[in-house]
Amino acid sequence: MVLIGGTSNVGKSTVAQVVADKLGFECLSTDGLARHPGRPWRTPQREVPAHVAEHYGSLTVDELITSVLGHYERLWPRIEELITARAAEGSGSKGLVLEGSALWPVRVAGLRVSRTAAVWLTADDALVRARVYAAGRYEAATDEEQRLMDKFLARTERYQTLMIDAIDRRGLARLDAGGGLSVAELADTVLAEADAQTAVGRSSAGR
Repeated sequence: MVLIGGTSNVGKSTVAQVVADKLGFECLSTDGLARHPGRPWRTPQREVPAHVAEHYGSLTVDELITSVLGHYERLWPRIEELITARAAEGSGSKGLVLEGSALWPVRVAGLRVSRTAAVWLTADDALVRARVYAAGRYEAATDEEQRLMDKFLARTERYQTLMIDAIDRRGLARLDAGGGLSVAELADTVLAEADAQTAVGRSSAGR
């Protein structure tokens, strides 16, 4: 298994699918297990649900962080069960690439499963902001829509700061997803890191 964590809009889903394709593995997202209120901007296929607008419009950034971390804590037993079950299936089963922000470093580092690697993707705040604004067509959005996007972005940036601190405190592996590498090159970097790991999230070099 390869576990790929990171905050929103760093490219986890895209990279995970390429990694899975290269390995011939299945690719899943933790969002498929239970989804926290989604992204608060309209797309041609989707309007923002009222409860999502209410969530981002009424809570402070601190409250948004508390909410999402609480959601991931409640979701973790299901994630751990999935990972443990896949590991127990043995070498004859199809491999898995699992991606998602719910792969919190402290919990992943506590896993005791074989043939499992973990890496977290990070990106500069400016890149994350540019991606959010592009996805939400920020310049054409109403003032209220911009306010919701800005709140989402503030939560996303705060989450990444906390995540990086948790990763670095435990000597876990993180890669810069905004360093100019193509998706294919970044996927190859993820695979190289996974190959070097001697424990979940840690390589023989101590990362």
